[in-house]
Amino acid sequence: MARLFGTDGVRGVANELLTAELALTLSQSAATVLGHRQVLPGTRPTAVVARDPRISGEFISAAVQAGIASSGVDVFDAGVLPTPAAAFLVADIDADFGVMISASHNAAPDNGIKFLARGGHKLDDAAEDAIETQMGLTPPRPTGADVGRVSRFADAEDRYLVHLLRSLDGTSLKGLKIVLDCAHGAAAGVSPQAFTDAGAEVIVIGAEPDGLNINEGYGSTHLGPLQDAVREHGADLGIAHDGDADRCLAVDHTGEVIDGDQIMGILAIAQKEAGTLIDDTLVVTVMSNLGLKLGMEAAGVKLVETAVGDRYVLAAMRASGYNLGGEQSGHLIFADYATTGDGLLTGLQLAARVAATGRSVRTLADEAMTRLPQVLINVKGVDRTRVKTHEPVQEAVAQVEARLGATGRVLLRPSGTEPVVRVMVEASTAELARAESEALADIVKAELAL
Repeated sequence: MARLFGTDGVRGVANELLTAELALTLSQSAATVLGHRQVLPGTRPTAVVARDPRISGEFISAAVQAGIASSGVDVFDAGVLPTPAAAFLVADIDADFGVMISASHNAAPDNGIKFLARGGHKLDDAAEDAIETQMGLTPPRPTGADVGRVSRFADAEDRYLVHLLRSLDGTSLKGLKIVLDCAHGAAAGVSPQAFTDAGAEVIVIGAEPDGLNINEGYGSTHLGPLQDAVREHGADLGIAHDGDADRCLAVDHTGEVIDGDQIMGILAIAQKEAGTLIDDTLVVTVMSNLGLKLGMEAAGVKLVETAVGDRYVLAAMRASGYNLGGEQSGHLIFADYATTGDGLLTGLQLAARVAATGRSVRTLADEAMTRLPQVLINVKGVDRTRVKTHEPVQEAVAQVEARLGATGRVLLRPSGTEPVVRVMVEASTAELARAESEALADIVKAELAL
């Protein structure tokens, strides 16, 4: 049987793969594995449950809470909140574990269940495997006073807001005009409040979730409306979240995109100047642009590379004690403040750097790095399990790498969240990157066709 957990929890089409029955069984098993801490007599282990606003989250959350409570764990229902808020709250109230119900940047029909260990950390593979194993066993069935209670986490949003504002360490965003795109997602309530409380003049778009429109035409995967709004309102910058607000992308005052690599470069330099960047090191994935590596070398910042996925970035950060890392997609992890990617925290820190320096976000991005042209193609309808072992494909990759030399690079990998193979090529010109990536994508499609 294939492994149930992917790179970011259990994800699939709601009511197809991700049914109420699966959510119930999965949460019962998680409660057994994660909610085993000995507690004082008369008390029970605790869990925080949150979700994004997609419609299926309502029945999945009900099933998850039922599974947890029926296993003898008390549930604090935080309602609709960002993923990083759920992680923070688990640590803040010292809960035994947490559950976030979200499919992040995916469309409304999808959903996912992500578990957080005590302290608000993502689960390691061993914990996920233990949950899957437990699913095949009879769950505990406490009775009477030993079953869990479900209660509303009344001040969940306020706790998270205070935490975000404290991260600014007194820096005010007064004088900045910022457009926020909340992707009709989990940030719709809390992000505008956070930026307003920090002193910015805020214009909000994509903040009318109806359960079906999450990520639809707005957010970090659809930057057009944000670019238009920034230009229309003469804003200093724009901030875009995804559906569960664990990522952040930006646009400058002209509407030009500032991606995750550029944001990491800006904030790594800021922390290095402040003396707070541990070992002057930034942790990134293999997808980060070669221009970031060159820019950080010039700034005296070392890079550590990991596999794609913020869980791997976080693992490397925790292993060596680093405090800043992230992905080109806009997942940034500030270990001094958070245990996972936080799009609100990232946006606030970026805006604070603009306010503190008096320089535009475009100037800061250009100072941090020169982005090499990069083309990414998702190849569908292929066997992604053979991409690393199929000799003709690997030979084609070697040929492209030889042609590019030191002025570019190739990355070919199976997606961990979608049934596609990702073909990425960086080169000295956009035309060369496009030509080489398309040629390589054609080979992948021909050689690995299903």
